[in-house]
Order: sequence, then structure tokens, then C-alpha cells
Amino acid sequence: MVTITGFETKDVRFPTSLDKTGSDAMNAAGDYSAAYAILHTDSEFKGHGMTFTIGRGNEIVCLAIAHLADRIKGRTLQSLVENWGATWRHLVNDSQLRWIGPEKGVIHLALGAVVNAIWDLWAKTLSKPVWRIVADMKPQEIVNLIDFRYITDALTPEEALEILTKAEEGKAQRLEEALQSRAVPAYTTSAGWLGYGREKMKSLLKETLGKGYKHFKIKVGGDVAQDKERLSIAREIIGFDQGNVLMVDANQVWSVPEAIEYMKELAEFKPWFIEEPTSPDDVLGHKAIKEALKPYGIGVATGEMCQNRVMFKQFLAAGAIDVCQIDACRLGGVNEVIAVLLMAAKFNIPIVPHSGGVGLPEYTQHLSTIDYICVSAKKSVLEFVDHLHEHFFHPSEIKDGYYVTPMSPGYSVEMKPESMAKFSFPGEGDGWWKSQEAKSILEGERI
Repeated sequence: MVTITGFETKDVRFPTSLDKTGSDAMNAAGDYSAAYAILHTDSEFKGHGMTFTIGRGNEIVCLAIAHLADRIKGRTLQSLVENWGATWRHLVNDSQLRWIGPEKGVIHLALGAVVNAIWDLWAKTLSKPVWRIVADMKPQEIVNLIDFRYITDALTPEEALEILTKAEEGKAQRLEEALQSRAVPAYTTSAGWLGYGREKMKSLLKETLGKGYKHFKIKVGGDVAQDKERLSIAREIIGFDQGNVLMVDANQVWSVPEAIEYMKELAEFKPWFIEEPTSPDDVLGHKAIKEALKPYGIGVATGEMCQNRVMFKQFLAAGAIDVCQIDACRLGGVNEVIAVLLMAAKFNIPIVPHSGGVGLPEYTQHLSTIDYICVSAKKSVLEFVDHLHEHFFHPSEIKDGYYVTPMSPGYSVEMKPESMAKFSFPGEGDGWWKSQEAKSILEGERI
């Protein structure tokens, strides 16, 4: 019987601010970072989980991970997974920690890392990838993964069971598609970062188009004239009538009226949706934007900063979004994600996960596979950014425009020790963050 004997955290930061990878209208120069959790056991197995941030403050999440991981120290893995709903509630129910983060903020980011580390550990002991654990469950077993507190006014356990039971029809065929790596189509953001020059953007668009991508996302919100120029370049390369889809992302930079007027200016480029047009907490604002842009054929998407299933409940029940963008670790791990997948299925809203950060494609490929096989039974697209995958033992991969379905045991986010050592913050010895280049970043010379 596997017992959790201890844990450690790692503050890992990659210097993406140097080349503006990840740059958008709100976040000009982030350093893609992982607040990393490792669960140690009395066996050969370890559980690896992480939460994504963009630099400063990553150390705070690491401190929160330690507080939450301590709540499962000494527990057997079997005791944690035999009643997942109770385990999840136990992790969020420390009343003193709850005071500074009742299922939101830093505490919830840390929760995602710890819960996902348990799933990674469990999957390794079963010699399965995480998605396959869920795919092999019966509908009632999936229902048992969820803490339904606060969401039964939108989704009851009985409704969840009905959705999952209905999805059993055709499940074998969808599973076969997953095994053939044809379950999760990818879209690319790699060419669309706001800080990239025009030539780099053109080159990357042509490259990704040649790799079979049909969906392309471009960051907007800095300046309308510049955005029109950049979207003109994108449409010139991907075309209007070739079946290729354009999306745009403002990363919360506008007020509600600004979002409406700005997007009217960009309507000629026929974007499928505008992502995060305003504050990620503003349900009513998103609904107003959605209604105003509907005549222009532009949808509204949000979710990467949506902090828990309760916020998603409000967005979905209010009819405030056209696309639901779950995040693998801002939510409280696999269990809470599945709760949101089920609510989205009830309200017939497609799932398009946020996946634009280090480790996120590794995570979200499992979640989109679960949604297709077990929940919605509908294919959607999943974001892919072609950065930093080389630091993981089992990096996500795209082939012919589809994610290659992960088959290695675990949750795919186990990072190579040498990468952890080199990019550990603030670093020791000859680590990157002790270099002169890093010093210039810390002193603000490159930001």
C-alpha cells in the first residue's frame, strides 16, 4: 500500500520575458513559471504536479502548496482516491487557510498543483495516463470524483450521471479515435504574441499552417490600428475561405463598452471569438459583450482566470459565454475541471481549454480527451504553444493538426531534474537565474 511520506516544492522560472514569448496587452513580459509539487512515498513512485504563473509571486504559491500538501502527509494513496469527493473537500476545508482563499486565489492555485500531483501518482501506480483512468470509469464513478457543494442549483449529481450515461453511447468508437491520436484537434497561439515583430509573425503563421493547423489565435488590445495590421497579415496568410479559423484574445484589457466598440472595429476579420474581453470576474459584463457582438458573428470566450466551479456556474447559467475555457491548474485539479466539463455539457457550451503556458498543453491534452470520450462526446480544439516542452519527460506533441494522445503513465508534467536545477529561482551555483542576464531582468533592465 502506497503511503505519502513527504513532499517538496520547487520554484521554477523560465526567462520568456527576453523574447516576449507569452506577451499580450495585459502581460507585456512574463517569465513562464511553475510552482511545482512533488509527493514522496514509501514506494518507487512519486507524484508530480504544478501550477502555472508568469514570474513574481511564484514563491508564494510554493509556500501555499506546502501548507496543503501537509494535509495529506501520512495518508495512503488508496484512502485518498477511494472517495475523491471527500478528499477534495478535505483539502479545501482547512478553516484558517480558507480564510485567505476560499477556493480562489493563491490557495486554489496551490490546490490544483497538489490535487494534480495525487492524480499523477495514482496514474503511475496504475500504469495508465490520467485520461485513461477516467475513460475506464463507470458513470457513477466519475460522479463520485466531484464535490457538488455550491453547484447543485446548476448541476445535480443525478443530472451529471444522466450526461455521463448518455455519453456511453459511441464511447468505444471515441476511445479508438483517441488511441489513434484523432480525438483532440489543436489550435496555435505561437505566432500571435503581441510582442512579436511582423516578420516573425508571418514566418510562424506560415510554418504552423504548413503543419496542418486550421485554428489560429492572435493577441489584440494594444492599439486598434496595429491590431488591424496584424490581423490583415494573419488573414492574408490563412485566408478567409479556406476553412481556417481566426480567434483573438485581449487578456482582460478593456472595460465592457471599450470591448464592444473595439471588437466592432475588428469584425471585418471575422474572428470566431474574442477571449477575455474584460475582467475575468465580470459575468454581467461578458453577457453584455456577448449580446452586443452577436449580430457581428463574434462569440465570447473566457475561463483561464476563472478561479473555481462557482464562477463557471454563473457564466454558464447566465448565458454569458459562447466558449468555456477551463484551465488545468487554476481550477482545483482534475476533479473540479470535470465538474465544469459537466456543467458546460448541460448548457451545450463547447470546451476550449486555456493551454498557453509552460506545462499546460501537457496537462490539458488529458482533459480534452476526457471531455471527448466521457462527457460532451464532441470534438473541440485545444490550444498549443510550441515553447518549453523539452523540459518535460513526456512532452505534448502535435501530428497532422491533432494532439498525439499521451500514453505514458501519469499526468505528463514530470519535469526533468536538470531543468528544475538550471531554472530554479533564485537559483544556486551556476543556475541561469544567477547569471548576469538574469540579474538584468531582476533589476528591471529588460522589462
